[in-house]
Amino acid sequence: MSRVPLPYNPKVLDLFRNPKNLGKMEDATVEAVAGNPACGDMITFYLKINEQEIIEKASFESYGCAANIATSSIVTEMIKGLSLKSAWEDITWKKVTEEVGGLPSIKFHCGVLAVGALKRAIRKYYSDRNLEPSWLPKELTFEEKQAVEEEELAKMLAKRLKVEGDK
Repeated sequence: MSRVPLPYNPKVLDLFRNPKNLGKMEDATVEAVAGNPACGDMITFYLKINEQEIIEKASFESYGCAANIATSSIVTEMIKGLSLKSAWEDITWKKVTEEVGGLPSIKFHCGVLAVGALKRAIRKYYSDRNLEPSWLPKELTFEEKQAVEEEELAKMLAKRLKVEGDK
């Protein structure tokens, strides 16, 4: 069986080869993880947030495919200088996909995962401070739910593999 390479556009390939803001941020205000180690796509987002709730710096670590790295990279660029509220409301997986010049449909989930990691970081920022801004929905967003579902799936697979391995 041969594998045909996915038709990534030049911008995705450039962001994959030369990601922006890659690496752990030691002085991050908040960090959040999204992904599924079983399928290989994992993202950790690091945000440096000032007292006015503006994102001063953003970086990421990724274990995943070209689309995963490209979408994570572009999200860190898109959110710099935004307020947490603006980042929450304005950054969607569709905008991320457009910003990288499009993705093969089989890779749309990478944009969803990147936005899920961002929204988890923003939610965690407020949760860690026992704050509930009026604009932050109590219910998880689509992107957050996808991140949680991938984690649950990974846990189920890990349990199943452990049980089968013990036989």
